[in-house]
Amino acid sequence: MSSKKSQPILDKAEMGKCVSKIADEILSRHADPATLAVIGIQTRGVQLAERIVRRIKRTTGADVPLGTLDITLYRDDIGTMAEQPVMRSTSIEFDVTGKTIVLVDDVLFNGRTVRAALDQVMDFGRPERIELAVLIDRGHRELPIQADYVGTKIETGKDDSVNVSLREIDGVDKVEVAKG
Repeated sequence: MSSKKSQPILDKAEMGKCVSKIADEILSRHADPATLAVIGIQTRGVQLAERIVRRIKRTTGADVPLGTLDITLYRDDIGTMAEQPVMRSTSIEFDVTGKTIVLVDDVLFNGRTVRAALDQVMDFGRPERIELAVLIDRGHRELPIQADYVGTKIETGKDDSVNVSLREIDGVDKVEVAKG
């Protein structure tokens, strides 16, 4: 059995530029950061959300509320999974009603994770609007979902794996694609 060969897509510096680009685009669309809240989707979306919020704070001085979301119980494939999913925390310590929520995830693929996240956020209240920020958009959508803010878009095969590594979890910042 052959192992998948990985191709580097982004290094630490390029990832930093992508996060800065996303934060700057959010600020260009929303002059008043007081109307915003950022929610990271577990696992790596949380660290990316933290980086975006830090960038907004450095740029504007504003403290944007930050939450975390574990969509495991909202997945539409939970009954078909071979392994028991790992539950992580959901923490939204602010009222989402009337806010512009920016959901953050590492990779946008078929759209099912985002669909689950939308369902869960709505259980917390009624935001003014929900926007989506992703580090990588790899296409292959199965649902009519698109990101408002994209670090970079890459072409992949449907069977490829996009592996995002973050220093907070993996000790290094990089993105690689392993061919399926």
